[in-house]
Amino acid sequence: MNREQMVSAARWLALASSAVIVVGIAPSQILLGLALLLLFVSREKLQLPPIKWLLALFLFGTLLAVVLSGDARAGWPQVKKIYVFSQLLVVYSLLRTTELARWLVIGWAALGSISAFRGFVQFVHKFYQAVAAHRDFYAAYMGERITGFMSHWYTFSDVEMLSLIMLGAFIFFSPAARRFIWVWLILAFFMAFGVLLAETRAVWIGTVVGVLYLTWFWKKWVTALVPVVLGALLLFGPHTFRERAESLVHPGKDDSNQFRVILDRTGMRMIEAHPWFGLGPEMPRKDFFQYLPADVPRPLPSGSYMHLHNLYLEYAAERGIPVLLVMLVMLGKIVWDYGKTLRALPSGRGDPRFLLHGGIAVVIAILIEGVADVNLGDSEVLTMFLVVVGLGYVAVDVSRAENSAGVSTA
Repeated sequence: MNREQMVSAARWLALASSAVIVVGIAPSQILLGLALLLLFVSREKLQLPPIKWLLALFLFGTLLAVVLSGDARAGWPQVKKIYVFSQLLVVYSLLRTTELARWLVIGWAALGSISAFRGFVQFVHKFYQAVAAHRDFYAAYMGERITGFMSHWYTFSDVEMLSLIMLGAFIFFSPAARRFIWVWLILAFFMAFGVLLAETRAVWIGTVVGVLYLTWFWKKWVTALVPVVLGALLLFGPHTFRERAESLVHPGKDDSNQFRVILDRTGMRMIEAHPWFGLGPEMPRKDFFQYLPADVPRPLPSGSYMHLHNLYLEYAAERGIPVLLVMLVMLGKIVWDYGKTLRALPSGRGDPRFLLHGGIAVVIAILIEGVADVNLGDSEVLTMFLVVVGLGYVAVDVSRAENSAGVSTA
């Protein structure tokens, strides 16, 4: 292949890698490796968005925490995960048009809807299994929920949330959404139903807030309808939905509220003991009982103690408070850059507008849902998030180029 052919092939591989993450991490990372290989061999210009120095500082802090942990081998999974961050490089270097970004979001919606339908089939199967075994469905379902194409219900829920938010931004702000609008609405319904059936409370909240942000900037009066729809779901939806929602304030014995309090207390003790560089990636799981408060009764409540189930506590405990602050500043810069560009856009629909609003809504949803899960520690979720960030900065560049062309023409 000549250089142009290699760049073209790398571009399609980057698009495919970004799209199939909704199906699974393995095919996405294989395609990512091929895209990287062709990108390097073709000597195409490598580009990263303006957050590159903050990102470099975050990764350096992660590596430093691994070295200082005293058990570098335990932190190796997080060292390998640096490979995932190259998704931002290939997206921002190769997917340089909003048209490609639009097709990618549509691809997420299509694959996400198929995954949600698979989740619906799993839900029905689990329901009849519980009935056949004469078990309470809520108790049986909480420990083994639907996963779609993913390996865990939390990953499934996060992936569906991000796909749904980006599709919502497309519907509200892209001129291309006016064609086949019923198709997009059907896809949105399937993914929203998948999020509901997964019954992951933090994802419910993150999704609602992300959608509220989008409706506010689309048509403010629609924002008032969102609580009405939620109320209708709680009143007329299946009993398991109401029970799960009520568990936020009135937890039952099968809910995770109690064990999360223990995780929070233990995580705070880790941070107090190692505020600057943390225990090291993966070490909170390994040293959990060393920092468990002495007054916690045994046996511990049921739940997964593999991490702290809080993005902020986990990163501070693993890598230190400075690394957490770098991450928060980086996310803040993303929102600032997108918002600044949005304010300079002409009124009306446009693909840059949908990518920028979608990007801000995704950051908000990730930050909210991160209170209850280490979402960016999941490779599938991290990959999708990096793609959204890359596409958002492509929209920033496209908008600036169009504004400059308009000024020069005038």
